[in-house]
Amino acid sequence: MTGNRNLSEYYQLPILDGLELLNAKSHTLDFPFHTHDTFNIALILDTTFNTKLNDKFLKAPKGTLSITNPNEVHATPCDRDLGNSFFTYYVSPEAIKDFNNGQSVFFEDKIIYDQYIFSELSFLSLNYNNENCEFENRLIAVLKLLVLKYASIKPYSYNTTKLFQDFLNETQFETFSLDKTANQLGISKFKFIRLFKQETGLTPNNYVLLRRIEKSKEMLKNGSPIFDIAIDCGFYDASHFYKNFKRFTGVNPLDFQNALFIR
Repeated sequence: MTGNRNLSEYYQLPILDGLELLNAKSHTLDFPFHTHDTFNIALILDTTFNTKLNDKFLKAPKGTLSITNPNEVHATPCDRDLGNSFFTYYVSPEAIKDFNNGQSVFFEDKIIYDQYIFSELSFLSLNYNNENCEFENRLIAVLKLLVLKYASIKPYSYNTTKLFQDFLNETQFETFSLDKTANQLGISKFKFIRLFKQETGLTPNNYVLLRRIEKSKEMLKNGSPIFDIAIDCGFYDASHFYKNFKRFTGVNPLDFQNALFIR
């Protein structure tokens, strides 16, 4: 039974500013608190899907859509016994803006039940590489409908102070040390953790890992060797890199690297 769990597939398509797809099957590994620079539109295929936001805990039943906005801090605890199966579209915010006359889009409702939209996105999830189904045109049409029916124009933002933003921009997170950073700022590490989460929505540990994962994605896309990426991005070794990359993305680095799908 355990051999049939966590069988995720990842794809990148050269449409909509680089559409990404994740087909997660019986996924039992929790996704820690993190953010994306895309809209995440997940189809819940079986087993109730849980999402933790900073201020709420949401449950999405089978047959619904679960949506998170760009830069929205969230975590996804998965069912350890049954696993969760879901299909996620990662869509560029610029592409979504195009569907809303150039205005920013925000989804207030994170759980959406719409039988037609779910059915159409489900069909497309099974035919992303079928040249006869007009995948791109049909996906654009259903995303436009989703935006028209359920989106608002209130943008989501996590506002940090200029001083803190300068710190985030200037810090080399490949060699980040919590104790050393707190000492440099003249505060305890516990106060630093509290202030960091207050400013970013994430703990320093999760933020650092997320920054390292994002850097590793760019290196993977450029074809760099896995071991070199692991060391350059601040991981102990390739095993440590594999473990954390899968925690945050649902797939291993090699699958991600091989995912560019040329149509």
